[in-house]
Amino acid sequence: MKPQLTVVTLAVEDLDRSLKFYRDGLRFTTQGIVGTEFEHGAVVFFELEGSLRLALWPAASLSAEGGINATRQRLGAVSLGHNVASRAEVDTVMAQVAEAGAVITAAPCERFFGGYSGYFHDPDGHLWEVVWNPKWNGEL
Repeated sequence: MKPQLTVVTLAVEDLDRSLKFYRDGLRFTTQGIVGTEFEHGAVVFFELEGSLRLALWPAASLSAEGGINATRQRLGAVSLGHNVASRAEVDTVMAQVAEAGAVITAAPCERFFGGYSGYFHDPDGHLWEVVWNPKWNGEL
């Protein structure tokens, strides 16, 4: 078996709000909300690099599908990394997400590994890092 991650699904409280945040704040491309004709089907997909997709799904729907109790605690268990091409792009993206309503948890700064990054919480408390890593030389 070849390890492959194809979809990262984030539980959200308000699908419309989260769609606007990711589309307008992070400038991720999407066709919008799909699947509304199905019970617990409304979802938003963003196509990322490679074959990876980011899905936003209402917490109640993910809870019903996955057979779990939804929780509002999402802070710090996982960090999602959005790698960009330069220090300046880190600053630009951080400004965009702040304008879109993100809570900046760590302002962009130089990091121990030689890169530059900042952190924010999206409207549902998911932790994101916007990072430039000079050692990856555009291999993103």
